Amino acid sequence: MTKEVSGKTTILRRQKLAVLLHSSEPNILVPTQNQPENNHNSSDHRQSNASSLSPDRSSTSSPIYFTSPFNQMTSPYSKSPWTVNTPGNFHGLIGSLTREEGHIYSLACSGDLLYTGSDSKNIRVWKNLIEFSGLKSSSGLVKTIVVSGDRIFTGHQDGKIRVWKYSHKMKQIYKRVGNLPTTKDYIKSSMNPNNYIEVRRHRNVPWIKHYDAVSCMSLDEELGLLYSGSWDKSMKIWRLSDSKCLESVNAHDDAINSVVVGFDRLVFTGSADGTVKVWRRELVGKATRHVHVYTLLDQDSAVTAVVVDAFDGAVYAGSSDGLVNFWEKGKQMLSHGGVLRGHKLAVLCLATAGSLVLSGSADKSICVWRREGGGVHTCLSVLYGHTGPVKCLAVQVPEEDGGRKDQEWVVYSGSLDNSVKLWRVSEQRRLYDC
Repeated sequence: MTKEVSGKTTILRRQKLAVLLHSSEPNILVPTQNQPENNHNSSDHRQSNASSLSPDRSSTSSPIYFTSPFNQMTSPYSKSPWTVNTPGNFHGLIGSLTREEGHIYSLACSGDLLYTGSDSKNIRVWKNLIEFSGLKSSSGLVKTIVVSGDRIFTGHQDGKIRVWKYSHKMKQIYKRVGNLPTTKDYIKSSMNPNNYIEVRRHRNVPWIKHYDAVSCMSLDEELGLLYSGSWDKSMKIWRLSDSKCLESVNAHDDAINSVVVGFDRLVFTGSADGTVKVWRRELVGKATRHVHVYTLLDQDSAVTAVVVDAFDGAVYAGSSDGLVNFWEKGKQMLSHGGVLRGHKLAVLCLATAGSLVLSGSADKSICVWRREGGGVHTCLSVLYGHTGPVKCLAVQVPEEDGGRKDQEWVVYSGSLDNSVKLWRVSEQRRLYDC
């Protein structure tokens, strides 16, 4: 389902999106008016209607962060497809890794390892900012990566979920061990005519397999389940112990852009149909099924990203209109807390780190918000440095956080400018005099 936008700018928005995102996302409408360049001297205001505070970005209000360590060392990437930029003290920027192979569509952190996926079809593994290993895929742009123990699950543009496993104690040698569904299960399912569903006119496929791009995945470690969302509008649930597809849910009327395992056994999905839906795993008769509990959001703009802070019971949803809606856990259900207004173009990704919420956008910036409680959010910083849309975010969890207060975090951002940037963000202080 394609969202219609009134006015003469509709065609221009869609044309701009095709150029900007290389047709990688469905139904994300982006204005085409000229935007000011992101530089050190840019000055404007961004506000959240959930908070009266907004940052004033000026040349005199720079954050207190150390100069990049890359300025004092030679590049370790001389034999890799990455090169290292040498940024200065710029909005918490630690370093920049520029890749020659293609756009960065997915990131995942696991301990001291960073996994990056791009339109080169391959996944690279980095340790201490040095190329450490790689996973070579035969086809399919890598749209999402999830790590569970010694296994890595990658979702691809060709509709496949590939499963990898490291066989070396140093996690340096990886081998592809299968797909979801497994070949055995797929053949078995395809032999039964009752297992076929109609996906479009004159085309039927087995229900256990995605037939369009796998855009998102999320793990329920406690129950041993993997959730996958696809542009085929379905959400599938996989049991990790035997790689079985337990259930396929026709969740939305348009492409699913985000699926997130939350709190209280709830699962959240966001779609290009403009909705955020809440699901719960319940016993229905003799079988366990995911039941639609309620819809948090129903709007014209596509929902592009959803993230959950299970610690504080908060849910955030980014949209193609540049807004981030959020909800807070109540006694019986989630209540709408407000809207974060920090971007001029579509929000493409979200992440949480302690009391921080980060949003990446097609306007090439990353907004850092701090949740103050009572629905109030303070915009601590607007991170600039990318020259293309910020497509994905990942947070490196510190080994010893010493509690949630005043925590510092390392954040990775992937962009369609072919680069991954590293940022240091903190809960301790406001980076701007608001």
